[in-house]
Amino acid sequence: MSQNLSCPITVKMRTGWDTNKPIAHHLVSKIQSWGIDGLAAIMIHGRSRLQRYKLDADWDYISSVASSDSADFPKIPIIGNGDIFSYSEYEEKVLKNGNLSQTAMLGRGALIKPWLPTEIKEKRNWDISSSERLDILKSFVRYGLEHWGSDQQGVNNTRRFLLEWLSFLHRYVPVGLLEVLPQKMNQRPPVWMMGRNDLETLFLSPQSSDWIKISEMLLGPVPDDFRFEPKHKANGYVQNG
Repeated sequence: MSQNLSCPITVKMRTGWDTNKPIAHHLVSKIQSWGIDGLAAIMIHGRSRLQRYKLDADWDYISSVASSDSADFPKIPIIGNGDIFSYSEYEEKVLKNGNLSQTAMLGRGALIKPWLPTEIKEKRNWDISSSERLDILKSFVRYGLEHWGSDQQGVNNTRRFLLEWLSFLHRYVPVGLLEVLPQKMNQRPPVWMMGRNDLETLFLSPQSSDWIKISEMLLGPVPDDFRFEPKHKANGYVQNG
């Protein structure tokens, strides 16, 4: 397999199916025994399948999985995943666990805060401005139109993916508005929260109609009957109204 790929092979798993019956710690030595050529890492998401995202990721269990490898086979780096949303959380969950790789897998954190890798690299809480965030969206739209084309179909595809992304981006609370740092992954902006300018307030909105307005700023108007509903249907989502 590795001979046919231009990127490293990795394995990702959750703790198991049931939170009360984790099995990942039984699987690491098995994966080692397979001797997969080019296997670069095993990634452990600290949640079960049934748990979804209702509870925090279990980093103690992730650490125990990393300690369950077999000395009889070549060591495979274990990379943790779950709820990293700031540099301080990366430091707490990853760097303080000496048996884990210092690499971390970012999921929702990078969707909500695409500048999160920069925060981790520079060890800071970035109070990114609304205009800087808009520039990120402009780049996204430019890449989308380059990929799908600038005809109507290309605009439609780019808008659809942009709106899906905005359904995550609105969960970010600007650093300058927080009473306590850092923001936690499941912490949502209060419905009454106002930004420091109109654009920042618009970015805070859980209303899909406001996400459509943002898309119109970048891709032009939508038809009068246009509606959008996120595929993931998160609890923080509010329908058009």
